[in-house]
Amino acid sequence: MKYQYWLSNIPGVGCKTIHRLLGQAGSAEEIYFLKKEQLEKLSGLSDRQVHAITDRKKNWDLEEKYAALGENGISFLSCEMESYPKQLRNIVDAPYSLYIKGKMPDFSKRRVAVVGARMCSEYGKAMAEQIGEKLALCGAEVLSGMARGIDSISQEAALQGGGRTYAVLGCGVDICYPKSSRRLYEQILEQGGILSTFPPGTEPIKRLFPERNRIVSGLADVILVVEARQ
Repeated sequence: MKYQYWLSNIPGVGCKTIHRLLGQAGSAEEIYFLKKEQLEKLSGLSDRQVHAITDRKKNWDLEEKYAALGENGISFLSCEMESYPKQLRNIVDAPYSLYIKGKMPDFSKRRVAVVGARMCSEYGKAMAEQIGEKLALCGAEVLSGMARGIDSISQEAALQGGGRTYAVLGCGVDICYPKSSRRLYEQILEQGGILSTFPPGTEPIKRLFPERNRIVSGLADVILVVEARQ
């Protein structure tokens, strides 16, 4: 897994490129041991990407970096592994890697994504609370993005109902975003899990959130939009 972790942490080499490399080289470990001249012969790699791959081998302590994941309570999955969720394999441009802090969703149970507006109305808040709690009481697991408003309200209600909830973040799993949701973040770790496709330490920036949304929908059986702008 350490080679897969290395492959998922190369600047400028995204999922599409990784899948293309795997199709030619076979595995992350085989890619790791390719020489620069061999990398240059692979199709679809720019000179900049070849440099990024070779530089990452030289200047990235593979053993130390991978060991740090476990020390920080973070699990790592890649699509090269059997334990990678089959639900994510079915989406377009499936993410190569997935980071988990806490537990993974229980795929033997129903999983409902509850999402909506950050600036929600009192009606939206009341509905999110009722829905989150009742889903938990009937044994379903609630997925969302831990954002202010509908997302966090439904997840808090699921926890109060004694259920499990999982937050998919647009940043690293080691970063609580928004910062005001620290208590919820800690509670989710006790009764569920935090997931992300982005490496630990990745700061939340706007362009990452559409990717987060794809993972929420990909893992869910049902998507429920409680309230949102037109």
